[in-house]
Order: sequence, then structure tokens, then C-alpha cells
Amino acid sequence: MTSGAVRRRPGASPPDVADVRVGRPPRWLLGAALVVTVVVTVDLLSRGVLERMDLRVSEVVSGWDLQGSAAYWPVWAVTQLGGRGFILIVLAGLVGYLAWRFRTVVPLLRVLLALGLLTVVVYSFKFGTGRTAPAYPGSFFHRDGASYPSGHVANAVLMWGVARWQVVQYRLAGWVQQTARVLSVVGPVATGVAMVSLDFHWVTDAVVGAAVGILLLGVVHLLDTVLVSRWVSARAGRSSA
Repeated sequence: MTSGAVRRRPGASPPDVADVRVGRPPRWLLGAALVVTVVVTVDLLSRGVLERMDLRVSEVVSGWDLQGSAAYWPVWAVTQLGGRGFILIVLAGLVGYLAWRFRTVVPLLRVLLALGLLTVVVYSFKFGTGRTAPAYPGSFFHRDGASYPSGHVANAVLMWGVARWQVVQYRLAGWVQQTARVLSVVGPVATGVAMVSLDFHWVTDAVVGAAVGILLLGVVHLLDTVLVSRWVSARAGRSSA
């Protein structure tokens, strides 16, 4: 395996350099995600209107009692669209296939970068704010709280976004690209709705989880441009020399 320079195997289409930017969040979306994250966080810390909205939604959802019904397991299965274990299994297969077909470690580096950023940023948020989950009697900021933001939703936005990036750039089959596009949108939405429906998270947890995921996807694209791709190009240049 090389340091990341893509070599064409017989019958394999090389990636399109222009597709490196596929799935990169536009600046307006990054700006909106930042504003949402800041505004919602400030409102919650000041016990504002959004917290009262969360409480009202949770009252309605708890009345459904999905956790005690036959619908629990099907809805729980939907939450795994944002589960780290499930997504990493899919990405492991994708990264392994791309490494074998194109002799490149670039997709692996991108996944590891995304995973590292996700872990550090989301858990810093969680333990920094210490917000309790709906299962706790009321919304409080407590040293044992770790509900805000939703790691599942942030994970779904970021990691399915990275998966879509890889399958489009490396020109995998059309149905694979379409599946990745759908998962990059439906995955986060379905995860957030399922988590709120089971009263595992507040609405604002899911919203800010999505916003943080968008911001992190933008950061991964930026770091790929200034670090990963440059390193790969330099290694390829030395190899050619």
C-alpha cells in the first residue's frame, strides 16, 4: 500500500479531482450551523424559551410511551443510523474496498480525522454543558449530564457525509452513490426524530447535534485540503522521483 497516491487498477476508474469537494458544506450553511449552535446554547444556559419548548415536546412524547410498546425496537433500530458502531462497520468495508482497489489510504485518513474530531468536540460539549437527558426529571445542567448535543445526530451528519464524499470521488457504482446521498440526508433526520420520539434526547439536542456535525464536516474538508491532500501529493512526488 502506498502513502495515498491513487494508482489505477485494470478496470478501475480513477477518482475525479473535481469531486474532492463533493459534500463540502457551503459557507452559508456553515455560518448558519455556527449561529444555531451559539444561539441555542446561550438560550439553554439562560433557561430560555427553547428549554420550555423542549419540556413541552418531551411531555407529549412521554405520553406516547414508545419505550414500553411494541414500537420500541423498530424505532430504536432507526437510531442506529447514527450509531457509531453501525456506521464504522459500513465505513470499514468502504475504506477497505477503496484501499484494495485504488491502493490509497486517503479515505482511511479522512475517516480517522473525522472520528477524532467528533469524539473530542462532541464530548467536550457534553461534559462542558452537563445537560441532563429527558429521562431525568426536568432539564438541568448537572455534572452527571451528557445529553447535549446528540452524539448520534452529529455522528450521522459527519460520518455519512464523509462516506458520500468517498463514494462519489472514487466513482463507485451509481446505486452506491445514490445510497450514500440518501443516507447523508435521511440518516441524520431519521436518527434525530427517532431519538426524540423515544425521549432519549431533547429536540434542541438533535438540532445542535446536526449543526455540530455540519461544522465538523466543513473542518474535515478544510484539513483534508491543507494537510492530508498535501501530504499525499508530497509523498506521491517523492515516489515518482
